[in-house]
Amino acid sequence: MLVDTGANVTLLRTDLAQKSKEQLIYTGPNISLKTATGEKTEIRGKLDASIECGSRKFHHRIYAADVTDPCILGLDFLKKFNFTVDLEKNEIRTGGEEIPLFSASVQHSKSCSVLVKKRTIIPARSECLIQGIPEVPGQFRYAVTDFPSQVSQKGVLVAATLVDLEMEVIPVRVLNLNNKPKILDKGDVIATCEPVVDIVARPQEFSGAQHLQSTLENLQILNEEQRIAVRKLLNEFQDLFSICDADVGRCNMTQHRINTGDHPPIK
Repeated sequence: MLVDTGANVTLLRTDLAQKSKEQLIYTGPNISLKTATGEKTEIRGKLDASIECGSRKFHHRIYAADVTDPCILGLDFLKKFNFTVDLEKNEIRTGGEEIPLFSASVQHSKSCSVLVKKRTIIPARSECLIQGIPEVPGQFRYAVTDFPSQVSQKGVLVAATLVDLEMEVIPVRVLNLNNKPKILDKGDVIATCEPVVDIVARPQEFSGAQHLQSTLENLQILNEEQRIAVRKLLNEFQDLFSICDADVGRCNMTQHRINTGDHPPIK
């Protein structure tokens, strides 16, 4: 999906519009639009459909045309639903929700290395978090960490983690498989970062959090922005809430006796 503030209307590629569950109303051949290159593209039809953007769905009038991108969010959609386009943070915002944008050039970006920020000792056969920094900042924002071959040969594994490269430090989770401590000096390559180019699947909101449904249903006193903030908070920390009375406030104790025979106690 492409966000285009230069497009006056929201467009859907014709073949996708024809496969849509919504009814496509075909228009006459005399309606066309002018592209950024000055060429004319014919409007094939129109339909009213729901567009999922972030965690919300928006009902909007969409026009079908023979365009390259699957869908183009135009200025009409952004203005109607009060979207703010923030090019500095590469995101669009509405109702208190931040939705990241991915530049088309990111898809062709190469991976970058993550360097150790300060000298760190990883204990033997232990797991810990290490502070890292990108070797070349500013290439892209969101990335997935992985371990380079030169580090894996030393017996150190790196967990694949989604990170924000605009943060002051990049948390890198490592595991030392050796029986001896590992020393990582400042500036050593600890991981690589592959750019995130798209979100191909989004988990269902509050999946498995049925114990919070009653709380979510009692948010009528809040406005829309406050409800989104509360839902986001509950979703992020849903594992901290009790499901039933049996999962909190218990302590089990075990007694164990060792027969020391006639040996006196050691003081």
